[in-house]
Amino acid sequence: MDADAILDRRRLKRRLMFWRLTAALAVMMLIAVGVAQYYDRGESHIARLSINGFISEDPERGEAIEKLMDEDEVRAVIVRINSPGGTTTGSEQIYHALRRVAAKKPVVAVIGTIGTSGGYIVAIAADHIIAMETSLTGSIGVLFQTAEFTGLLDKLGIKPFSLKSSPLKGQPSPLETVSKEVRQALQVLLEDSYDWFAELVQERRKFNQLELQEAADGRVFSGRQAMKLRLIDALGGERAARLWLQDKHGISMKVPVTEVRWGEKSSLLARTLDTVGGKLFKNERLTLDGLLSVWQP
Repeated sequence: MDADAILDRRRLKRRLMFWRLTAALAVMMLIAVGVAQYYDRGESHIARLSINGFISEDPERGEAIEKLMDEDEVRAVIVRINSPGGTTTGSEQIYHALRRVAAKKPVVAVIGTIGTSGGYIVAIAADHIIAMETSLTGSIGVLFQTAEFTGLLDKLGIKPFSLKSSPLKGQPSPLETVSKEVRQALQVLLEDSYDWFAELVQERRKFNQLELQEAADGRVFSGRQAMKLRLIDALGGERAARLWLQDKHGISMKVPVTEVRWGEKSSLLARTLDTVGGKLFKNERLTLDGLLSVWQP
């Protein structure tokens, strides 16, 4: 056999190998899609909603939670929380969505390492709250943070200039000294948001005024302390949540758990970066605008 014939046979083998691999991958993908569609359509399961890291507004997450209401195969929802909080509006968004779900099916929250501030707002949306003995929770309150660079600007000989329609427009500004009027305006804003948070806790946890004052002074509590203050209902993890669903709602421990996912419309690369590094690596700006309900050690 001459050299040309040998080369032709090698090329043919490579082509056959390529098409065989392509066909095998296509079959595997079709099987995976078919299994996923069958599972999603029919099998009864418990949905696990994981709230991790900094909480901000997320329309896709909101849509994913809303869908749980009408999915008959979803028997209950377990909310896994590992978050120090975030923006008050982001936490409020999750809270209201979960309350709508709870009107139709049981919702139980499980606090992991941390579930403070906005993370606790998410937790009180559930019918039952569980935390580990050493979990951190509480930190009921809101804050507003900024910085003032007027002293530094003076040293550098920089004099900022701005025109505005009223003294409180654009305040506080890092380029201007915080005046008494600005402080008063911000304090009113903070007190209003704190009242909203505290009233939510009082309503959901059935606190009297004294109990609320003791629990809502801004401190963080361990799971054991939170149990004594009735900020949570039980100590444990997801197994304790499953046992509660079984005892109170007759949902067997054998019912499988499926993770709630959102953001599937974004690219694979964007979703991978989001998983590894959070929103800082996505093609969007992570803003801290607005009031925060977050615990910062």
